[in-house]
Amino acid sequence: MNKLQELMAISAEECGELTQACIKVIRKFETVDQVSDERRAKLIEEAGDVACMLELMVEHGLFTEEEIRNRIEVKREKLKKWSKLFDENP
Repeated sequence: MNKLQELMAISAEECGELTQACIKVIRKFETVDQVSDERRAKLIEEAGDVACMLELMVEHGLFTEEEIRNRIEVKREKLKKWSKLFDENP
């Protein structure tokens, strides 16, 4: 396995683990305030692992931090239009 393949494989695995942690929160809790310390710690662990892999993708030249920042802004605007995440009432 070359470096690109390893980077992609580990990144995919870490995203899958974050997905699993998110699904477990969905199954057990209704609001952010209800999320247990244990579940929150697992989310932090998995989100940190994904963040690490994103940093490694930048370091390996797949994209830049600026490109990611730009995409984040595009996604936030879409979410403002189509989701409840930016509603004033939680």
